[in-house]
Amino acid sequence: MSFLIDSSIMVTSQVLFFGFGWLFFMRQLFKDYEVRQYVVQVIFSVTFAFSCTMFELIIFEILGVLNSSSRYFHWKLNLCVILLILVFLVPFYIGYFIVSNIRLLHRQRLLFSCGLWLTFMYFFWKLGDPFPILSPKHGYIPNNGIESKGILSIEQLISRVGVIGVTLMALLSGFGAVNCPYTYMSYFLRNVTDTDILALERRLLQTMDMIISKKKRIAMARRNLFQKGEVNNKPSGFWGMIKSVTTSAPGSENLTLIQQEVDALEELSRQLFLETVDLYATKERIEYSKTFKGKYFNFLGYFFSIYCVWKIFMATINIVFDRVGKTDPVTRGIEITVNYLGIQFDVKFWSQHISFILVGIIIVTSIRGLLITLTKFFYAISSSKSSNVIVLLLAQIMGMYFVSSVLLIRMSMPLEYRTIITEVLGELQFNFYHRWFDVIFLVSALSSILFLYLAHKQAPEKHMTP
Repeated sequence: MSFLIDSSIMVTSQVLFFGFGWLFFMRQLFKDYEVRQYVVQVIFSVTFAFSCTMFELIIFEILGVLNSSSRYFHWKLNLCVILLILVFLVPFYIGYFIVSNIRLLHRQRLLFSCGLWLTFMYFFWKLGDPFPILSPKHGYIPNNGIESKGILSIEQLISRVGVIGVTLMALLSGFGAVNCPYTYMSYFLRNVTDTDILALERRLLQTMDMIISKKKRIAMARRNLFQKGEVNNKPSGFWGMIKSVTTSAPGSENLTLIQQEVDALEELSRQLFLETVDLYATKERIEYSKTFKGKYFNFLGYFFSIYCVWKIFMATINIVFDRVGKTDPVTRGIEITVNYLGIQFDVKFWSQHISFILVGIIIVTSIRGLLITLTKFFYAISSSKSSNVIVLLLAQIMGMYFVSSVLLIRMSMPLEYRTIITEVLGELQFNFYHRWFDVIFLVSALSSILFLYLAHKQAPEKHMTP
């Protein structure tokens, strides 16, 4: 009876998560498109629902909600479904929609879709060879004679999904840790005034006038040549006409040279336009930074700057000394504080509640941050033909990201709450994933610092002259 009640709770929550994913798909991703493939919409919503269910089970694990056997069953069921989606369903449909957009392959699209899926499976499987992702007792290690588990076992699949997902998490985290203080802190804002904007707009208008003037000269020269009958039908095309014009009588306009000048001025006008937009955006940020909310985000920027430096330092220490913590950060921090102050304190009791709050914050910020990132990415590269493929790619990234989050959040939980998660995930080398995260995070953070430094240096000066 208790199993039925627990299952009804899980099914109800999954339906709610599915509905939220459906609404997000309709109102955010596909609101500007008329053509919708319902299979894509269902796959995206199901992936979102089962991804959120994993986070829900983590919270239930800390709070002790549901029976232990029920949680174990739903952990297994949830992981099997999410792996089925990420390894089989989504890659196949990505290949199917890619082939469907190619007219020559339209009749044999099912065959070519299977071929693309088999290619994906080959590279997906070979991905696990260079990394120590499985325990030597049960995992597959090439050329060592150790008997492996089944090819399609949870350990084999989730270990490879974890490598991709942890890499994505580390890349996003490294860039976010650097870009967040750079975006929020008023220290990095340029001192843009109305005079700077007017000067740049004046340059843009002058450039546009020069473009119009030179295009008029080209049009007048072409009309005069046509009237004089100096342009014949050979060679054909506009550039052929230009080539013949350049060989015309002395004193005539050199249209090739003028066209090159127009091309250069048009490129300059594009750059000036982008700089003008950037100055307006910077001016708005300056005004916003003077508000109460702007000052709050400025404070957050300083906080994240300290966090970024600390995270880079700790990632470097972990890589150099090959160190992975055995105790979750909350319990370890409480133990250090209690020992330093010498007070009586129930570490186990309070670590449970604080871990619940910390893990909840991590889960909410992860989901929110990923959805915002996916939305921006979709708007940047999508079109009516490619939107289905891109949404499926986003579903793939989202699922792998959330599965990898479970691998990493496990270390933030007290030891007694990791038991079922460890049993469900199997004999994985959890320490490897944390070291891999530190390596990719460090590379991403340092690359982001270098990129933003160069971009900041290339930006227009604080006070520009007309």
